[in-house]
Amino acid sequence: MSKDTRQFKGVPIVESGNKYQTDEGFSAIKNGVKQRRDNAPLVRGDKPRWLRAKMPSGSGYSGTRKIVHEHRLSTVCEESMCPNIGECWNAGTATIMVLGSVCTRACRFCAVDTGNPKGWLDAEEPANCARAVQLMGLQYVVITSVDRDDLEDGGAAHYAECVSEIKRLNPDTAVEALTPDFNGVREHVELVVDSGLEVFAQNVETVRRLTHPVRDPRAGYEQTIDVLRHAKAHRPDVLTKTSLMLGLGERDNEIMQTMHDLRAANVDILTLGQYLRPTPNHLPVERYVSPEEFDAYRREGLEKGFLEVVAGPMVRSSYRAEQVLQKNNVGIAI
Repeated sequence: MSKDTRQFKGVPIVESGNKYQTDEGFSAIKNGVKQRRDNAPLVRGDKPRWLRAKMPSGSGYSGTRKIVHEHRLSTVCEESMCPNIGECWNAGTATIMVLGSVCTRACRFCAVDTGNPKGWLDAEEPANCARAVQLMGLQYVVITSVDRDDLEDGGAAHYAECVSEIKRLNPDTAVEALTPDFNGVREHVELVVDSGLEVFAQNVETVRRLTHPVRDPRAGYEQTIDVLRHAKAHRPDVLTKTSLMLGLGERDNEIMQTMHDLRAANVDILTLGQYLRPTPNHLPVERYVSPEEFDAYRREGLEKGFLEVVAGPMVRSSYRAEQVLQKNNVGIAI
């Protein structure tokens, strides 16, 4: 644990960017990116009015939080500091994050802790996930995970077991898997695609030119697109999905090219959302994309043949995922 770690009522408080020791016995960096030496502002300019999220509260939020914590589950809602946590948890939905809460990669947009779990896995996680889905009464659930480059298969077998156990206990629940890239190993991708899910997702995150430095060096633009292409070819009945963050310095022609590349890989669903810098240690926001611009990008994507394009400032990969096939931009008023 860092010598700078403070405590509140005996509980260690780890500041963002500091190293700490996990309960499982390995070290990690809080929020994934080491502290910057400069004091760059969190945003460039004032945050616009359309980027206002309510503070999480309410009985639905408390109930979902209780189930999540009682079953020792990690959620991307908490770990990635998602601004929509209040809305989603009050609706009784949560995006469950499997394979632990420490990622082996350090993408410069992501607030998930990073480190080397050294092969650690929670053997009870598949059963706990399935039971939590049952208790929440979910008809649609999104399962995501950290990257686990410390595991020979990237965690594919454990991930697949989580999905299979959810389907066994909740046969009528639709499952969307937002996966890591498994280093592009197709056999590992197939393990997850064959686990009983309805939607397979892997996020391209940004345009080709910005892939590095936005993403960890082990991630790749072509690698993600190849994973999505292979998943669709392997199981044409499974929908494929990806997400693109805007506001990192991308140009319009690059967004259009990315859409073209994704459709060439037969990707069915695209989500577009505003990048928001989670801590001062992460990449700055280069621009705020207006709701009207998001609406225009959505129209362009639909014209290119996507089954649905969900676009808006507060959209995240799994935002209102259960409503995607209604084809109304999940009810977002632009």
